[in-house]
Amino acid sequence: MSTDTPSPARPALTALREELPSLNPTMRRVAEAILADPDAAGSLSITTLGARADAPPATVSRLAGRLGYAGFPQLRSAIAVENGRNAQDGWARDIGSAITPRDSAADVLDILAGTAARALREAVSGIDIGAAQEAAAVIAGAERVLLYGEWGDSVALRELHLRLQRIGVAAWFLEGGPVTVRTLSATLTSRDAVVVLNRSGADGIAARLLADASSAGAATVAVHGAPGSAVDEAAGISVFTGIRDGEVWTQHYSGRASDTLVTSLLWVLVAQLRSVDGTRRYVDDGALEDPR
Repeated sequence: MSTDTPSPARPALTALREELPSLNPTMRRVAEAILADPDAAGSLSITTLGARADAPPATVSRLAGRLGYAGFPQLRSAIAVENGRNAQDGWARDIGSAITPRDSAADVLDILAGTAARALREAVSGIDIGAAQEAAAVIAGAERVLLYGEWGDSVALRELHLRLQRIGVAAWFLEGGPVTVRTLSATLTSRDAVVVLNRSGADGIAARLLADASSAGAATVAVHGAPGSAVDEAAGISVFTGIRDGEVWTQHYSGRASDTLVTSLLWVLVAQLRSVDGTRRYVDDGALEDPR
């Protein structure tokens, strides 16, 4: 075990965790009190922290010195700075840097609206219209359409499911986990079509479903945000939404806007095909009726 004096250049909380096993019982209680509630430790007085740890203030000072600080006030400041940095890093990892915790509600609304508008403009240039038309044709002509998407991927796909049913397409949304998906995939035939939506392109269940459906002779369509991914490669018809998958929420938000654009495009194209071939027609009250 090293006996060198730790450098204060190390993050304070990291240094505490590393030193914890080598501390005497009293000093360890102080370190554990800090680590248990680092937000509070960044603002507590030396007396209050000592009382929480059942340790004298002198022990708190010695712990600060052991970590390379001139005294507890310097250690406390380092902890406070690290707390702020961690909070900001957590926000950036989760939501991204486009929106900050200090933005007003009006600013957040403007940023989200602008993000969606830019995403849709970018998506238009990246969507393969030919692939979308081909996908719509197999959906319109299938005896049965099975749709699969998990978590956020399901949002746009569930709307497509409802709208396909509204125009008379026999469509089912697959849910219930991998067992249900495997069971239903075993019933597929060449008269069926499978549509998956997977923004990351890395969903193993989606890729396996596409492979099984293809083996059964069913038409397969993947709507995705990851060209070259497993889901992209497994599909007979691949429709890239024009926006690549991202790491933070604001990037996912952009991608979801493009997901909805593509699934809406597919629905309208299917509706056009079914209208032209006389399968269904619209009436004045907005309902759908059989032309016969």
